[in-house]
Amino acid sequence: MWTVSAVLKALALYVAELISSITDWFQTKPEWADLRVLEDTELKTTGGVHERYKAKALWENTGAVVMVVRRPGSLFCKEEAADLSSLGPMLQDLEVPLFAVVKENIGKELDTFKKYFNGNVYVDQQRNFYGPVQRWMSLSVLLRIGVWRNLWRAYRRGYRGNLRGEGLILGGVFVIGPRDQGILMEHREKEFGDKVNLLAVLTTIRKIKCKST
Repeated sequence: MWTVSAVLKALALYVAELISSITDWFQTKPEWADLRVLEDTELKTTGGVHERYKAKALWENTGAVVMVVRRPGSLFCKEEAADLSSLGPMLQDLEVPLFAVVKENIGKELDTFKKYFNGNVYVDQQRNFYGPVQRWMSLSVLLRIGVWRNLWRAYRRGYRGNLRGEGLILGGVFVIGPRDQGILMEHREKEFGDKVNLLAVLTTIRKIKCKST
């Protein structure tokens, strides 16, 4: 039997979902990445020595999993970094590296992020990995129930963040195969805290090995 409290809760949830769907209308729709653009992107290493690489060099022989970081200081990015890093032993067995790209090197924030991420981090100053059309999360983020759910999930797991650096451009995760295999998986954030499915990442990585043998 429905109580007044249950009805009000269901109504509030319906309204919140309706508002979220309306804000989707104002979101820039993602476009598929162009592998040729990604391959030719110049990435700069982070840390003591700053070297530059064409991104293709990082996956042309082995393939790679690439995390596109919205903001290193975000608790959501730390959470996803830790989750992807938990795949480390399996990635190592499959000989597929994990790395991340950020759009700015903001010193201590990046150092803190690296504590959660088990892979090399590069700066994509051209922001090609955030395109081909950069997608921005507007102030409508405050109206999206999914963001608040994700915030509560990350907070309960013990992650904390800050608002330093540009954090409105949405990121994602790529799985890119070696040689001519191309982009095998492309996850684009719909909202803050929209994490990639780890099982889907592992399944896609195994496809890399199947195609390579």
